Amino acid sequence: MSVTAAAVAALIQAHYGLTVSLRPLAGEVDLNFLAQTPEGQTFVVKVAGPGETESPIRFQHALIRHLRGSRLQVPDILPTTGGEDLVWITDAQGQQRILRLLTWIEGRCLAEVSPHTPELMEAVGALCGQLSRGLAGFDHPGAHRFLKWDVSQAGWTEAHLDHFETASQRELARYFFQWFQTEAVTRFDTLRQSVTYHDANDYNLLVSGTGTGVHIPGVIDFGDAVFSHTINELAVAAAYACMHKPDPLAVLGWLAQGYHRVYPLTESEAAALPALMGARLLISVTCSALNRQTHPDNPYLQISETPAWTLMAQLRAIPPALIQGVIRAACGWEPCPQAVVFRAWAAKATLHPIVPVDLTGPESVWLDLGVGSADLGTWADITDPDRLQARVRDMLEAHPGARAGLGRYDEVRPLYTTDAYETQGHDGPVWRTVHIGLDVCLPPGTPVSAPLPGIVHSFRDNAQDRDYGPTVILQHTVSPELTFYTLYGHLSRASLARLRPGQEIEAGEVFCEIGPMPENGNWFPHLHFQVMLDLLGHTGDFPGVAYPAQRTVWTSLCPDPWYLIAGHPAPAAPGTDAADILSYRKAHLPRNLSISYARPLHILRGGGAYLLDDTGRRYLDTVNNVAHVGHEHPRVVRAGQRQMQVLNTNTRYLHPRITEFAAELLATFPAPLEVAFFVNSGSEANELAMRLARTYTGQQDMLVVEVGYHGNTQGCVEVSSYKFDGPGGRGAPPHVHVTPIPDAYRGLYRGFHAATGAQYAAAVGAAVDRILAAGRRPAAFLCESVISCGGQVPLPPGYLAGAAAQVRRGGGLLISDEVQTGCGRDGQHFWAFEAHGVVPDIVTIGKPIGNGHPLGAVVTTRAIADAFANGMEYFNTFGGNPVSCAIGLEVLRVIREEGLQAHAHAQGEYLRQGLRTLAQQFPIIGDVRGPGLFLGFELVQDPTTLTPAPAQTSYLANRMRELGILMSTDGPYHNVLKIKPPMVFARQHADFLLETLARVLREDGMRV
Repeated sequence: MSVTAAAVAALIQAHYGLTVSLRPLAGEVDLNFLAQTPEGQTFVVKVAGPGETESPIRFQHALIRHLRGSRLQVPDILPTTGGEDLVWITDAQGQQRILRLLTWIEGRCLAEVSPHTPELMEAVGALCGQLSRGLAGFDHPGAHRFLKWDVSQAGWTEAHLDHFETASQRELARYFFQWFQTEAVTRFDTLRQSVTYHDANDYNLLVSGTGTGVHIPGVIDFGDAVFSHTINELAVAAAYACMHKPDPLAVLGWLAQGYHRVYPLTESEAAALPALMGARLLISVTCSALNRQTHPDNPYLQISETPAWTLMAQLRAIPPALIQGVIRAACGWEPCPQAVVFRAWAAKATLHPIVPVDLTGPESVWLDLGVGSADLGTWADITDPDRLQARVRDMLEAHPGARAGLGRYDEVRPLYTTDAYETQGHDGPVWRTVHIGLDVCLPPGTPVSAPLPGIVHSFRDNAQDRDYGPTVILQHTVSPELTFYTLYGHLSRASLARLRPGQEIEAGEVFCEIGPMPENGNWFPHLHFQVMLDLLGHTGDFPGVAYPAQRTVWTSLCPDPWYLIAGHPAPAAPGTDAADILSYRKAHLPRNLSISYARPLHILRGGGAYLLDDTGRRYLDTVNNVAHVGHEHPRVVRAGQRQMQVLNTNTRYLHPRITEFAAELLATFPAPLEVAFFVNSGSEANELAMRLARTYTGQQDMLVVEVGYHGNTQGCVEVSSYKFDGPGGRGAPPHVHVTPIPDAYRGLYRGFHAATGAQYAAAVGAAVDRILAAGRRPAAFLCESVISCGGQVPLPPGYLAGAAAQVRRGGGLLISDEVQTGCGRDGQHFWAFEAHGVVPDIVTIGKPIGNGHPLGAVVTTRAIADAFANGMEYFNTFGGNPVSCAIGLEVLRVIREEGLQAHAHAQGEYLRQGLRTLAQQFPIIGDVRGPGLFLGFELVQDPTTLTPAPAQTSYLANRMRELGILMSTDGPYHNVLKIKPPMVFARQHADFLLETLARVLREDGMRV
């Protein structure tokens, strides 16, 4: 280095009167240092490169002073002791250089911020808009110069297009140069010009705040400012902000939206933006290649090379019309301008029917193929071609006289949400779910006619492609202003034999036919009819479904085909959107009926370990232990349907289902638990269990566990510390005695071993003694086999048996609440109490046994049941009805026959070990605990003090939801993430969960 830090420090002392310590900062041409005084003042020192003149620096200073009058935060120029804003110095080689001192702007650079959320990317765009607006009236002679980084001057790269290392790089470079010439340079006369900051990269943008409160207060480093086309402000920012992103097109849309909100784009600027962004990338890789030759020892000069090439390859793969559509949509314009022309033409056109059935009359019926369609059946029905075909056939047969079924355009469908259709988006996996064609369900062999004259543009035998099968695309030119295309998919292979590219097709001419399964792509027989205003480079095929985030763009590029059937849009599907549902809930449902997540989910379908929202996005469900054997398990659904269509009544009549269910349920319990009561929920089960205990013992006092939860009835709330000690609670009633939560991690006694269990059991004994001392005896000790709302707290060894002994010493009973822990979730035992070497007197069962159906049970001894039969009849209108019993019986059989208990053990062990590995990497994870698939991990600010981290816990749960995984918080300090997924949760689900957790744990929102 020709200018050392020591020499710079001495110069600052001499010219500014400041004593500073220096730390080098990265830079391309200038030498940059972070300077700090003993008093804590912070500055940036910039030493210009040899040969730099005052003119560009004076320009920078004028620009900074101009912007300081705006709302933007920018550095200030510190004067020397003599009042100058720069100093000429001589370096060790005798070269003249300019030294200056600028104030330090607090904030993190964008490169250090994680995650780059849509809100943050929109803020970057808005910052660029503020710069353009703030500089609109500013000019300076020093701004009018040649600058190799000026996007509008990218023509200089042409001389280097053939000098890149690989053929693929050379091809990319030529593509982007040509794009710049045809889409940007040709529009230069129509683009606004101004002084531009021109360097909004992720090391120059300063970020403050986190989450939805994020904002970008200002920028640093004005060395690349230049008079250029105004839109280059956004083009430069986009070139850098889109790097390292799986979906750069989405990021570009957010940037454009933010910019347009502050400083509205013109249509010409929007059209030139992608090519200008590409030109900046071309400049970047060209400069990197040149710098590698001239400055091989400066890694900063190649910092963007690899990500720039990656982004160029990503952009090269996206059709320019689609990029343009996303930008236009971000500005609130029609994404495809031709859509307006098409709709106006189609509203007046005379067209021929495409099939020999009147699609607008009573012969045709609209089918519900949407994500929430009850007609489609279960996930298993949707993903099996034969069962799906049967479902569609049933829909048609439900409308006597209907010959054709119509599948809606712009309908969100669950048919494309399997692993085969998954791709990576900005926030995790995404699926194309929005149907952008019209389906016409008719028998195989039905002839298909052209609605208007056209020529065969292309065709393709996609018989192995489940998207379309054999496909034909016709081209139609109806005026000099309008050429569009129609697509016909799921045809027979024979349809293609008589076609050739360029062949003329008359209006009404039969040119293809609907294909049979599996020849048509193995879909139910139908015609997929679609309109495209731009083929986006496709030949013979075209996407028939779109990503929800690009819905507006794709429905503009592919307008409603019903225009070619009836001259107007198709009737909208019935339904209620999320905003209306939320509004009605707020107006007419109780305010304390909570909703999960900062952005509520509109869930319409479940299947296995997944839930699907109204956009068709699939979420891995890690908290819904109600769907014990999997959401909408087909066997369980079928069992309920079969019984429901025969009989459902109360238990005053003899019916075999109740005895069959009771027999299989009781077979899972140890003696002497041999009597089953059937109810409708876990709350009812616990309410009944307390009645049994009080009747049997003649006592009222109940012992419970701190932060325990047992249900929502009055009696259950009275024994639920989670409720009566929480917000709105009034403390324990006189007959309820709270014992310490046996939390071996942060409770009164620490360490997961027998001594700890004995100490907590002794605390239960002390409560028993207090009851006895008052002249009463306990009725029962009610305890979850793993404390759920208390934070997924496993009972330490010896605790449950010791507590039971203490309660029984006082004449009371042990009630094990297995509402959440039962039915094999423990992994090693069917009932979690079995791990503790004690047999309860009463066991309560809820959620899992019905797999979402309202069903619960109480299992007890003959003696306790007989004591309850004291003359007062026990009757429950719905408890034990045939439908509920058929469902419960099938749940038990599925658990056994699909080996779900052993599965829970294996997957739980794998997941627990993965979580413990994460805990070693991220000290914020203080504890990982729980058996089987009943797990929890606790977040702490400090692993020594165990200070809870509720803010980070909430952030993690909400971020996981954004990334496609549903998690929920728990525990008295709201700092525990609970994991209680459907029992079909598998290895790939665990891997996805662990990978996504690791991603979020690195984010800014997890800092303590």
